[in-house]
Amino acid sequence: MTALNLQDIHKSYGATKVIHGIDLKIQEGEFVVFVGPSGCGKSTLLRMIAGLESITGGDMHIGGERVNDIPPSQRGIAMVFQSYALYPHMTVFDNMAFGMKIAKAPKAEIEKRVRAAAEILQLTPYLDRLPKALSGGQRQRVAIGRAIVRNPKVFLFDEPLSNLDAALRVATRIEIAKLKSSMPDTTMIYVTHDQVEAMTLADRIVVLSAGHIEQVGAPIELYERPANLFVARFIGSPAMNILPATIEKTGPSTTISLAGRSAEVPIASPDALAGKPAKFGVRPEDLRLADGKDHLFEGKVHFVERLGEVTNIYLDVDGVEEAIVIKVAGVQHNQKGETVRVTASPERMHLFTQEGRSLLYL
Repeated sequence: MTALNLQDIHKSYGATKVIHGIDLKIQEGEFVVFVGPSGCGKSTLLRMIAGLESITGGDMHIGGERVNDIPPSQRGIAMVFQSYALYPHMTVFDNMAFGMKIAKAPKAEIEKRVRAAAEILQLTPYLDRLPKALSGGQRQRVAIGRAIVRNPKVFLFDEPLSNLDAALRVATRIEIAKLKSSMPDTTMIYVTHDQVEAMTLADRIVVLSAGHIEQVGAPIELYERPANLFVARFIGSPAMNILPATIEKTGPSTTISLAGRSAEVPIASPDALAGKPAKFGVRPEDLRLADGKDHLFEGKVHFVERLGEVTNIYLDVDGVEEAIVIKVAGVQHNQKGETVRVTASPERMHLFTQEGRSLLYL
């Protein structure tokens, strides 16, 4: 098992800074997922761990050893890329064995490791096939198998499912989850822009934005207790609804003015925020249609997505720039232009400062 420790890691390309002082400890045997929008630095950070990008500043330790100046081949890292990068003229067996053959490993050891990896990835029936005879998901499993046979200290995955169609992504994601279960002592770091992959695979998620870490935590922790507006909007689909509010009364619970109505949010706020503008957040799946006067706010239906299992209702609410989304189970028959009222359970509400910091973390 191998732990990683990143201390004040910086990366610059000339005068352009792309990674700004990353501090992160990854425990032995953890499955950690880096997520964030395009250009946030997640793939750059992964490549720095692999040794494919130099470190401008800070220290990186793998298994207690400082690796800043150690070449990739000596770090004990195996990387699975977005591209399968398989040799088309080689069989599955030879593709998986190639690295060991180059390292002049004994034939018996190669045979043992390749067949063990093939068994884990359910590739045994395909060992004699060429890559062109495999599906996209099977090819990606061969690329993963090629990494397994090297017996690395750390696995790195750089968006390995992004080239697959939706059905294959689901199937291969399950295979990766099974792989982690079969190798519980192996440290894995996974980069993706797909939050479904992050939520279902990760022990911990690292949310990145513009080269900074916004929050680190277990998937459900980030979903239920986002540290700021960025994480609140990034984790969850559809994204969390954000409405402008004003704090009317502070204390153990906070009273806010929201879309012309008063609402009580069971989140403590300091006296210094009294009378200050704030941001109220509630997830689409936590909103529900309301009858009568007992509601948070109302709006006019702008658009309805009937997906069968759920219906997404988009509302125009006075004073709110973006449409508010309600995610309701089953098929709803609301019509465009209809006025609807919505509410939510108090414990599912979120409140942020005007600058975007969650009051839960003040």
